[in-house]
Amino acid sequence: MEIFTSWPSWAHAEGPLSAALPAATVDDLRTAVAFAGRKHGVQQRPTGRPYTEHLLEALEVAVTGARLSDRDVLVAIVLHDVLEDTSCTEGEVARRFGPEVSAMVRWVTKPRGGSKADYLASLVKAPPRAVLVKLSDRVSNVQQLQRMPWRFQRRYYLQTVAYIMPLAGAHPWFAQWFDEWRCRWRRVERWPGQ
Repeated sequence: MEIFTSWPSWAHAEGPLSAALPAATVDDLRTAVAFAGRKHGVQQRPTGRPYTEHLLEALEVAVTGARLSDRDVLVAIVLHDVLEDTSCTEGEVARRFGPEVSAMVRWVTKPRGGSKADYLASLVKAPPRAVLVKLSDRVSNVQQLQRMPWRFQRRYYLQTVAYIMPLAGAHPWFAQWFDEWRCRWRRVERWPGQ
């Protein structure tokens, strides 16, 4: 199972992105990473690492793993948490990055006050490009699940199997990655309930 942690900063990502994508797409991604960095500010991942590392991991998953090159999908991957975790608005994303990017980010944003299960279940209705954003995000989140407390590991594993893996079925690279991941983590299914 491939792990995607080679791009902890833009300086690490820029070279591989430039080799894989058109210059205009790389420029847009540079702008999106800077924008997300300003919006997320000092936010950290649950592991204590800077939040932008997660955004770059998800981008690395998409570009080096799934070989995605769609500019709007890649920009939406970088921005996927700005509506949920910052004061950024959908209109702001649309003005800066276009309505397609804004729509994808909206699809992968858990509504305020809504349940996680309802939100994850709603993704079956998401457009295929928005699903690619969510799949890239989830690979980043689960690839090193062992860093999290065991109760979180079990809950997140079960959510991924129930809601995310079915979405991956239409995307062969993601389907294979999640199958390998599930084999590695299957022991969690045998753990006692939460």
